[in-house]
Amino acid sequence: MPREFQRTDRVGSQMQRELAELVHDELDDPRLGMITIQEVRVVRDFSHAKVYFTVMLGELDAAQTCQVLNEAAPFFRHELGRRMRLRTIPELHFVYDRSIEQGEKLDRLIEQAVEADGHGPGGDD
Repeated sequence: MPREFQRTDRVGSQMQRELAELVHDELDDPRLGMITIQEVRVVRDFSHAKVYFTVMLGELDAAQTCQVLNEAAPFFRHELGRRMRLRTIPELHFVYDRSIEQGEKLDRLIEQAVEADGHGPGGDD
């Protein structure tokens, strides 16, 4: 039986859309680069939310970008309170999402293994 779509999932999806817009429109630090909000996971009692993000082309590394976003979290929380109709707006915790880097690393390893095996793309099997 498929899992029901829970309220925390719906709220997380809405928060993801709102935060993506806020980060794009309101964050005015040219060192940050392009930030993408990948996912927002809200705990059941709506007290906390983990915001997973990736960043490209920024002057700051992932840890520094995470620090800047976590320092801006109270502002984002206030703005979410204005945009969303919720009794409680969760405390936001920004976390760098390494899944894309890990996927690229695995892809490179698979390509190297295929080349080492001598069965490159389009080769005879």
